[in-house]
Amino acid sequence: MDSPKVVFLTAGGAGMYCGSCMRDNTLVRHLSALGWDIELVPAYTPIRTDEENVSADRVFFGGINLYLQQKVPFLRHLPGWLFGWLDHPGIIRRATSGASIPVDPKELGAMALATLDGDHGVLRREHARFVDWLVEQSHPDLLNLTNLLIGGSIPLLRKRLPDIPILVTLQGDDLFLGQLTEPWKTSVIARMRELAAQVDGFLTFTEVYADAMAELFAVARSKFRVVPLGIDAKDLGAPRAYKAERPPAVGFFARLSPEKGFHHAVDAFLRLVQLPGMEEACFHFAGWSSAQDREFFERELGRLKRAGLEGRFVHHGSPDRAGKAAFFQSIDVFSVPTDFLEPKGLYVLEALAAGLPVVQPAHGAFPELLQDCPAARLVPERNPEALAEAWRDILIQPDRGIALGASGPEFVKRRASAALMAERTAEVYRELLA
Repeated sequence: MDSPKVVFLTAGGAGMYCGSCMRDNTLVRHLSALGWDIELVPAYTPIRTDEENVSADRVFFGGINLYLQQKVPFLRHLPGWLFGWLDHPGIIRRATSGASIPVDPKELGAMALATLDGDHGVLRREHARFVDWLVEQSHPDLLNLTNLLIGGSIPLLRKRLPDIPILVTLQGDDLFLGQLTEPWKTSVIARMRELAAQVDGFLTFTEVYADAMAELFAVARSKFRVVPLGIDAKDLGAPRAYKAERPPAVGFFARLSPEKGFHHAVDAFLRLVQLPGMEEACFHFAGWSSAQDREFFERELGRLKRAGLEGRFVHHGSPDRAGKAAFFQSIDVFSVPTDFLEPKGLYVLEALAAGLPVVQPAHGAFPELLQDCPAARLVPERNPEALAEAWRDILIQPDRGIALGASGPEFVKRRASAALMAERTAEVYRELLA
């Protein structure tokens, strides 16, 4: 008997390393290794990942096309072939390759609603194109969406492929919604609730996020399945040793934005250097800096400079896989003190796999993600003083920090491997297909 066919629609991040599409790519690679017939298909833009990219060389709901059709109404009535070339992955990559392109969620309410309106909205042709491909070429037995925001095709899909189960992985919809302004926010949430009622199941990585999303989308909690977040830990680190020749170093590796709490990390570092024994401490940070966050980022750098700390902080840019591993080797403790309800936390698992102790806020995914992890410490959220004290407790005893971090790789292997994530996801797929 042939293996069931799964189509996984993931959302590209407009040229940045996107945690959701990186996680989706890792999952699909490992599901394929388990024998699943699964295709990873990008939406909006091609994906960018620091591992082997297994996504299809095509894009549905191309971001340039959606924007033009939403902004220039007459384009919706022209034959698709006249501007279908704008969905070519190469064209989209070139258009989104610069970090200066603004993608402000506060200005995307109208486009989000137009996309969610599906075959009854102004972007009906794009939804018809996607469903035509599913029906006529792909023939899936199950469809997995990376979030509900790309679920506008669900009603049309229910008409044309009524028997295939639809699973939605929720891993950040609420962050986007929280940044929308009225009158769009209320309308977008209402439309997403209508779509959620037509979904067969939802997948999250923690119970607390499942609870929050069930309430947000007014969905029965019984529709949710929780699977562990997982990573492929190879090449992320070598055995660590105390390096007496350099000062103690704290690291932050995530999007350089308010949501990820970069300002909290700066606050904590400004306090850390005032603590006994930490006068020479350094701060290393890396990650994507978007156009809309550039002013925020520059303001935080200015705070460090005004405190006389130039030469004590290092910006590593947005490194590739090898650069990420090198970054982890340059620090002694890792934190991303998020300001929002983090649904994932891939960066924390990567730091643990690299042998680093981590200090995280006790909210969002972290209490469940790091439960019983010897290398992890939780502190009160949005509390730079507690964060700085926790950093010092680890940094002041370097050998102890090394010993704590040494437990991280085994924890990831046992609790958060990509193989385990794939096996548990396959169980959910089999349940829906049954």
